[in-house]
Amino acid sequence: MWEKLETEVQEIQQMAVLAKEEGDKAVECDLEKKLSDLREQYERVRVTTFLGETYDDHDAIVSIHAGAGGLDAQDWAEMLQRMYLRFCEKRGFKINFLDQNRNPEGGIKSATFEVGGDYAYGYLRSEAGVHRLIRLSPFNPAHTRETSFALVEVLPVLEQQEDLDLDPKELKIETKTASGHGGQSVNTTYSAVRITHLPSGLTVSIQNERSQTQNKEQALKILKAKLKKLEEEKRIQEKLKLRGEFKSAEWGNQIRSYTLHPYKLVKDHRSDFETSDAEAVLEGNLDEFIEKYLETYERKNEKT
Repeated sequence: MWEKLETEVQEIQQMAVLAKEEGDKAVECDLEKKLSDLREQYERVRVTTFLGETYDDHDAIVSIHAGAGGLDAQDWAEMLQRMYLRFCEKRGFKINFLDQNRNPEGGIKSATFEVGGDYAYGYLRSEAGVHRLIRLSPFNPAHTRETSFALVEVLPVLEQQEDLDLDPKELKIETKTASGHGGQSVNTTYSAVRITHLPSGLTVSIQNERSQTQNKEQALKILKAKLKKLEEEKRIQEKLKLRGEFKSAEWGNQIRSYTLHPYKLVKDHRSDFETSDAEAVLEGNLDEFIEKYLETYERKNEKT
């Protein structure tokens, strides 16, 4: 890929010399477009050089959880969900919803979906952590300034050879009727599944309006990914403990702030990258944030 880009640059340079000598404006315009396309290709290739972690080339499982704060927080969680869906759409990633717990009054309490595509996990792992929104609340008559939080979890989808063998004796499996819309058959059968891994305390709940068997399979899939991620975090923690920089995706570890009032600013607290174009970010334009995070992450790894 690098050789191809280098060849194309050389060709454009030669064409630029001829165009300047001949004063051909049409060719100059064509060169500008080609250079623009080339820059875009270069950036895409450059970012992939940072995607060398163990699971970066895997598909991803993304979970969004609204924090405390009622409708404001649940609306914020839905805004984040929309942001990620738009990002995935622009990249050509495929989305498969595994679970969603909506509030009938608006917003979501939680949502989990699988993202399929080249390096889906590598790109999206930068989003794991707490996201903070500051804005004028649309949910109270006074429209006071409110701060809302949502937690984003990102897990790799394990391939068959990477799968974990879980001891059934270490699992507590509970079933209940699924809540929410979906028809009478959903709400009268025990289709919702909750699995707890007793040694670690990790819990996964799925009630995606499917059969109990399907929900159990999805819950086990996510639980295994969580356990793998836990192993990876322990490895990273050991690697970074001398610098005291390790933080997992938990409440209190805020990674990014989105301010919509009294000014507009989105700032990532790990890379310090920021932009005033908050609307574009919420429309899924996350490439620069992801790129800066990956660069920062790579530089920190080089120091260890």
